[in-house]
Amino acid sequence: MQARRTGSPRGRTIVQQIRRCAVLATALGLTSCGPSVLDPQGYVGVADRQILLDSLGIMLVIIVPVIIATAGVAWWFRASNTRARYMPDFVYSGSIELVVWSIPLMTILLLGGVAWVGSHELDPAAPLPSKTPPLDVQVVSLDWKWLFIYPKQGVASVNRLVIPVGTPVHFVLTSASVMNVFFVPQLGSMIYTMNRMADRLNLIADHPGTYYGESAMISGDGFATMHFDVDAVPTDQFTAWVTTAKSNGPSLDTQTYGALMKQSMSVQPFTYRTVEPDLFLKIVTQAVPPGPGPENAQTPGDAGKALRN
Repeated sequence: MQARRTGSPRGRTIVQQIRRCAVLATALGLTSCGPSVLDPQGYVGVADRQILLDSLGIMLVIIVPVIIATAGVAWWFRASNTRARYMPDFVYSGSIELVVWSIPLMTILLLGGVAWVGSHELDPAAPLPSKTPPLDVQVVSLDWKWLFIYPKQGVASVNRLVIPVGTPVHFVLTSASVMNVFFVPQLGSMIYTMNRMADRLNLIADHPGTYYGESAMISGDGFATMHFDVDAVPTDQFTAWVTTAKSNGPSLDTQTYGALMKQSMSVQPFTYRTVEPDLFLKIVTQAVPPGPGPENAQTPGDAGKALRN
């Protein structure tokens, strides 16, 4: 009865392996859910995906033959195969050395070429090919929210980025607190935001829709909720949104920015009807004080003290 209840060790091992495979399969399935760099919706995103696919193809050209060759060698030199030629005193073969070293060298050269060309063609600061003038957006990463300033339109929004479809967007990004990473997976390249620095990034949305944007770097307790929606809309709808924003909400000046800069989580999107001129420049140069950054843990389970820039 005891043996029936517990089962053999080998049986339990097989069951454990099946469970582990099931968990792994579930995790792999979940990776296809939600926004993905493999479902690009803009020029930069498409180019990023092509780099990934090209790199994967180059590596598979090497990996697949190696796997097949390994299985073939193991099968041919099995103990029961009397036709296999055994050479226990074999030491060196120039032909084998040539193949062994030339294939990895070619792989490195090809992968390096793909990375070299792609990194120059997708320079974040390089303007995108388009006949439409770009939209300027100033981005500030805070604890734990995103501020988007539209300098030419004179409005700003928190945790929501509205852009016109088919129009290049020229981002200038900084951080009012710790280092962070701005990333919209379906539109393309991520870029770091750092205080006292202004980085540049150019993206474009080729299709209307709502795209997921996030912080791609752990920055304290509120990191998990530090995400935003990117609404790519037709030009007339973008103009209507700007008009609505100008008629609602508070004004963004040094005083209201100081209140916004305080640490907060899960902030619902809202807009500012006006923006103080040169506020972004004041943030970059720290003419207004920077944010405090994640602080010491006060209760068990809180994040510990983080390094500030």
